[in-house]
Amino acid sequence: MSSVNEDYITSYIREITPERTGQLKSLEEYAKENNVPIIEPEVGQLITLLLKLHRPKEILEVGTAIGYSALLMAESLQDDWSITTMERNPAMISKARENFKESPYEDRIKIIEGDARETFPHLTKKYDFIFLDAAKGQYMEFLGYARDLLKPGGLIVSDNVLYKGMVASDDLVVRRKRTIVNRLREFLEYINNMQGYTSSVLPLGDGVALTYKEENLI
Repeated sequence: MSSVNEDYITSYIREITPERTGQLKSLEEYAKENNVPIIEPEVGQLITLLLKLHRPKEILEVGTAIGYSALLMAESLQDDWSITTMERNPAMISKARENFKESPYEDRIKIIEGDARETFPHLTKKYDFIFLDAAKGQYMEFLGYARDLLKPGGLIVSDNVLYKGMVASDDLVVRRKRTIVNRLREFLEYINNMQGYTSSVLPLGDGVALTYKEENLI
């Protein structure tokens, strides 16, 4: 079970979390059968709640995969909105386009193809909500671009920031993951001390960080 919590806690939370239906349920099954990483149910529920509270109009996602999280967000949005999502894997892009086409939201979701480190610098649009769910070792670099694109009063949500608990304890660190762990520790230390921002790290799923940009920042 992919979670930083005790299994019994995660199991209980998932038992009381409403199950997805329709296309989202089908995508969950596809992801499980094909070993495609998607956001955990409890993280999806958190994002759903945040979107309903925050009511963003312009959303940026870094890491499309098969399009599951973009479609989950789409179902939680109201009125006029758009989602821009970035992905570098051609197979994932193809599958995501297929899934978007089968949804009611194809005309509202735009995929930017390519490595986010190369495509991020070319973005100029401002966003109300940014979801980071791509290469964990690149979160610090992504943050630099995300901060500039985030509107005052906007929110950045970063997934998998505790990385199977390794970020919180050296006893759990696998040697080949040391670099990613160190970079995530740097990232979490940084966002919790950024002037003009307020962050919180939640032990939900594989760890989620919320970063709010104060409204008086430009």
